[in-house]
Amino acid sequence: MGMIKHYFMPNEYVQSIFQIDIEKLANSGVKGIITDLDNTLVGWDVADPTEAVKEWFDRAKELGITVTIVSNNNEQRVGNFSKSLNVDYIFKAKKPRGRAFNQASKLMNLNPEEIVVIGDQMLTDVFGGNRRGLFTIMVVPVKKTDGFITKFNRMIERRLLQHFRKKGYIKWEEN
Repeated sequence: MGMIKHYFMPNEYVQSIFQIDIEKLANSGVKGIITDLDNTLVGWDVADPTEAVKEWFDRAKELGITVTIVSNNNEQRVGNFSKSLNVDYIFKAKKPRGRAFNQASKLMNLNPEEIVVIGDQMLTDVFGGNRRGLFTIMVVPVKKTDGFITKFNRMIERRLLQHFRKKGYIKWEEN
């Protein structure tokens, strides 16, 4: 059972990206963030970054943190969104496979201990980041609706969350 915890349990769990203390990350030596896009930064059906998201990216930049968007979505979706924020991106990332995480680390020219992964899915973002030894932060999905594959992933995710709760690994509650 320890393996399951090791792979699927995020290091931190927060309501949204706006609850992440970027100053604290910067002070602890974090120089790069790999973030998911859909349902992590904005709802999957929102085309452009919101003002709040833009400010969040600006704050990270001010603190010397490079952000790379890594998404399983297509080039048009990920490219348009990322270009408006002026950040690097990787589309069709095939998370949780490691290639995209390695690619992002190389793009940012950083070591694993300097990188944090943020995402809303345990089976893609958290699992992919944990397998690479990266610090993972899971956020509650921005939207409650999902595509078919994600729906299936969420079902498994709920079971894992229940298991972690029962074991006393996690203290937070879903709203």
